[in-house]
This record gives sequence, structure tokens and C-alpha cells, in this order.
Amino acid sequence: MAVPEIESRVAVLEAKVEQLQRKLEAVVPDAKPWWEHIVGAFADDPAFEEAMRLGRKYRESLRPKPRSKRTQSAKARKR
Repeated sequence: MAVPEIESRVAVLEAKVEQLQRKLEAVVPDAKPWWEHIVGAFADDPAFEEAMRLGRKYRESLRPKPRSKRTQSAKARKR
């Protein structure tokens, strides 16, 4: 491919990119952050509340269990 042909193709592509950027700026001039679009989407949703409850229960099941005083005193007597 000749250099003039490549240069003309690049110029066309640059013009297209500029056109697309202008269109994008016109469509989304002052976009909100993504999370602002979904805030409150699950408000008062019983399925969401249940999912949160189950997740909490699972995370708590992974925590180490505190030793009972009864177990501690039995070990102290063995010594």
C-alpha cells in the first residue's frame, strides 16, 4: 500500500473518531457515576433482605467460636 493511500485512510479514520467522540459527548454530557444509577434499586425488596441475612449468617459461621467458660475451667483443672 502506498504512503499517500495510507495517509488518506488514516485521515478518514481520524475524522470518524472525532465524529464519534462528539456524538458520545452529546449523548452523555455530564454522566453520573455508575453506582448512582442503582442506588435504592433493592429498597424494601424481601428477596434482597433475605440474601443479606443469609450472607451475614454465612460470614458469622466462618468466625472462630469463643471458648466456653466450662471448657476453659476443665482444662485448667487437668493441669
